[in-house]
Amino acid sequence: MINSPTKSDVGVRNRLLLMMVLQIAIWGAWQPKIFPYMGMLGFSAWQQSLVGSSWGIAAIVGIFFSNQFADRNFAAERFLAFSHLIGGVALAACAFVTDFWPFFGLYMVYSLFYVPTLSVANSIAFANLREPAKDFGPVRMGGTIGWVLASWPFVFILGAHATANEVRWIFLVAAILSFAMAAYSLTLPHTPARKDVQGVDKLAWLRAVKLLRTPFVLTLFVVTFIDAVIHNGYFVVSDAFLTNRVGIAGNLSMVVLSLGQVAEILTMFVLGTVLAKLGWRTTMIVGILGHAARFLVFAFFPDSVPVIVAVQLLHGICYAFFFATVYIFVDEVFPKDVRSSAQGLFNLLILGVGMVVASFVFPALVAQLTTPGADGCATVDYRSLFMVPTGLAAIGVLLLGFFFKPPSARPGHVEASATGPGGPP
Repeated sequence: MINSPTKSDVGVRNRLLLMMVLQIAIWGAWQPKIFPYMGMLGFSAWQQSLVGSSWGIAAIVGIFFSNQFADRNFAAERFLAFSHLIGGVALAACAFVTDFWPFFGLYMVYSLFYVPTLSVANSIAFANLREPAKDFGPVRMGGTIGWVLASWPFVFILGAHATANEVRWIFLVAAILSFAMAAYSLTLPHTPARKDVQGVDKLAWLRAVKLLRTPFVLTLFVVTFIDAVIHNGYFVVSDAFLTNRVGIAGNLSMVVLSLGQVAEILTMFVLGTVLAKLGWRTTMIVGILGHAARFLVFAFFPDSVPVIVAVQLLHGICYAFFFATVYIFVDEVFPKDVRSSAQGLFNLLILGVGMVVASFVFPALVAQLTTPGADGCATVDYRSLFMVPTGLAAIGVLLLGFFFKPPSARPGHVEASATGPGGPP
């Protein structure tokens, strides 16, 4: 006999859905414009890289902190409330400082408090859903919706040629959302500290790392790193490209970029069917080719606004067909006793290492490819810039094509709504 969802089950799912909306909306409010904003403040390439990498550093710290400490010492909803309160204060302060070191310090504080909440929010969802395997996907989709919704206030806040004084509102909007999330967290179902967990399987991480000796696992690890650099690099350069080169108004660029998240929602619904038909390797290759196609369009059709806008829809393929597929693959193929650690290992690449590397590589490339103009306006050689991630994508495709030989060609069972535990939507 199959139990139908009760009214209380639906209510809990809706509350968790709103939690995810607010959780990721905070991130989506500042992410697209933080690098252009730092350029407006006159931060050098290495300073921008340091700020960008602080998020990745916090991700590395947060993965261990939230798993090893927070889950076992604090009620999850209270930890969420406290972290978002402090994070909101740091975000608000970021809007009012223009010198590099104070800005960097405040942004690092925000990052250190925000990043662990990604895992803790997932823990709250898993702990309070009756059927987590079935219900988590639709609940986590609220995060993608939140990212899209976060872009809309800026249509009215920013001007077509927004100045630094206007763009600083990315932090004020994010702070408002963070304070709202702090208050809302206290209304979430009580999720006590997991004091009943007797220690941590410290060898699980070691066993997960040892799996890299297996050729197909090592190949997937290397390709995930490459794609994480490409994916995070896209967020570093895309907004400035849309506003400075394509000519899209500053108050509309975030909405244009959010089209990719809309497409992601639709793509996730067909992912299960695609995986069943194409298998692991082909699906991942299509996901990486989505990056290559998008950057090639950026490189060769920057004067065609309709084409540039339309190609944003490839973001759904880029994310779902590669990153979400990787998470599903790990869950199905890896040994059961190391799956959680292996997921953390791959998430470390996507949220941590890949973001740190992208934050250093792409600002440096932009600086190297920028030529000062006679009128005082600098020009960026975007075609050369975008050929770098296109080339990286080609390397990823070749590695998958020749060296990724998993034990099964395609999944035995896939939930179409499956999503990964984190990462930029």
